[in-house]
Amino acid sequence: MVIDVIIPAFNEEQSIGRVLAEIPAGLVREVIVVDNNSGDQTGAVAAAAGATVLREPRPGYGHACLAGMAHCFARPAAEQADIIVFLDGDYSDFPADMTALVQPIVRDEADIVIGSRALGERENGSMLPQQLFGNWLATTLLRWFYGARFTDLGPFRAIRREALQRIGMQDTTYGWTVEMQLKAAKLGLRSVEVPVRYRRRIGVSKVSGTVKGTLGAGYKILWTIFRYL
Repeated sequence: MVIDVIIPAFNEEQSIGRVLAEIPAGLVREVIVVDNNSGDQTGAVAAAAGATVLREPRPGYGHACLAGMAHCFARPAAEQADIIVFLDGDYSDFPADMTALVQPIVRDEADIVIGSRALGERENGSMLPQQLFGNWLATTLLRWFYGARFTDLGPFRAIRREALQRIGMQDTTYGWTVEMQLKAAKLGLRSVEVPVRYRRRIGVSKVSGTVKGTLGAGYKILWTIFRYL
């Protein structure tokens, strides 16, 4: 199966090269790094490492992901990927786990696979208390209101390309991951989780690293959950 990877990135020049270097050789056809209006050399470092670099000037995680999707979907039908993987550019995830991440789709056991940090090994301090609480609250609400049994909203995930097109992603900021998961549940898509490892990111998080970012992300995630009821 043909696999493409989308990496949204904002000011990740210190980490993006490592992320790209550790993607399993031969597994992926194209890696698309979406430079989300970085003020550093993120795009240049990614291009030098062999990635396709797109530039999305509108700020927002979802904007960057949507730009990467548009690039993938613009290919002729016969050339489109079977699986699209989303991976962050901050080196907190282990790209080597991508091989296990895509296997449930390759074996036709799932349409979407979430890399669960809750089920995997986490370095001490890699997830702050507010992240752990927010993750628990959001996944609990997903179970109550959508019957979706997830343990994580982690951004490291793989999805069948046709399923991604059916979902019709819209969020442009912090509601991106939860929107994908709740819509997958509403559509009856086969969703599974696999354990993934997680470590402290390189640099400061744009979300959990500030009070403003934490509150903004929490509000948007809750708003998204209730929006689609």
